[in-house]
Amino acid sequence: MLAESVVLCLVCGAVSWAQDLNMSRALQLMSETPLIDGHNDLPWQLRQQFDNQLNKVDLNTLGTTHTNIPKIQKGRLGAQFWSAYVPCATQYKDAVRQTLEQIDVIHRMCHKYPDYFMFASSSQDIMAAFGRNKTASLIGVEGGHSIDSSLSTLRTFYQLGVRYLTLTHSCNTPWADNWLVDTGAEASQHDGLSPFGKQVIAEMNRVGMLIDLSHVSVRVMKQVLDMSEAPVIFSHSSAFAVCPHKRNVPDDVLRRVNETGGIVMVNFYNDYVTCSQTATLSDVADHFDHIRKVAGAGIIGFGGDYDGVTRLPEGLEDVSKVPSLVAELLRRGWSDDDVKAALGNNLLRVLRQAEQVRERLSGNKPDDVPIPDKEVQNPCRTSDDSDNSGSVASLSIKSLLLVLTLHAGIIFTAS
Repeated sequence: MLAESVVLCLVCGAVSWAQDLNMSRALQLMSETPLIDGHNDLPWQLRQQFDNQLNKVDLNTLGTTHTNIPKIQKGRLGAQFWSAYVPCATQYKDAVRQTLEQIDVIHRMCHKYPDYFMFASSSQDIMAAFGRNKTASLIGVEGGHSIDSSLSTLRTFYQLGVRYLTLTHSCNTPWADNWLVDTGAEASQHDGLSPFGKQVIAEMNRVGMLIDLSHVSVRVMKQVLDMSEAPVIFSHSSAFAVCPHKRNVPDDVLRRVNETGGIVMVNFYNDYVTCSQTATLSDVADHFDHIRKVAGAGIIGFGGDYDGVTRLPEGLEDVSKVPSLVAELLRRGWSDDDVKAALGNNLLRVLRQAEQVRERLSGNKPDDVPIPDKEVQNPCRTSDDSDNSGSVASLSIKSLLLVLTLHAGIIFTAS
């Protein structure tokens, strides 16, 4: 009995020592290469909980979110794409205004906490912030409805520091199909991308904005991978073969991402990890392993989706826990180079290549051909009366009155 106890103690001690060794190694690698996370919805929580009144919030003590400054520091978060997200219900209404408010709160967050955050808009900025021991703070707009089918708005967002646009959220835009099309819950409107949607892709390449394919249909994924001159990202999606949820990425697309130099940043949401309400850190690591097996370590990143989901795996409950996932990858035999690639080197490469495409296309004129009015007509949208673009004429006064009165439930007969 004594001998068995001694053996058990030795085994437990060896396991504990190996765990400590993997964690020490993980922290060392994270001190050499920035952990870059593709998607965090803290700005949405600031809107939901505080109506963006940042003066009423202390991110040092905030306890109602997955993310705060102490958790960021413990999690060794080197760079974060903060999500400027507004719901699909804003489409055709005030999506642009609300998105601008989310962009603004991200800028203000950086200004309020300059000792911890540094606003970043380039690969060079990320490394500069990392060298100063600050979290590089980038902006991603989550949902094509936020640009209101306007290339001018897209360009303006870029000038404000937005560095990726998720082409759809969980709704079709007037120019792209979302992932729900693949479930049958929504009908395809464009067979992927409309002609204007292809204009959006080309203009994003021209200005240097990353194309995010999380939330789009598989048809859109493949169309963009075929036409984009810059590598694409999936800011927060996992592997479909591990969990067959339509928000995840199928193997044939993973291989195309590898061929085109893009990146898939693994989502931690339980529903996308195990297709159930429960999951563990090990289940998330299974997605990393599968993607590496199918398409190589060169396309993998971290896309936790913290503060945008309601269920997270045991062991990854908040931002502070990410080093444990890095240690798990090392335990599974990942090399230092593979881990560094997933931590941040892959995303840095993708961003640099997008910047290089931007420089190469810098002589091209901005695309100023608008989406045809007939593709965006609705009662909440005014229209240009000119015929120069070939778009249809705006509604007549009588038609507009009819729409308004019917909307109000009044029977009206035009004279």
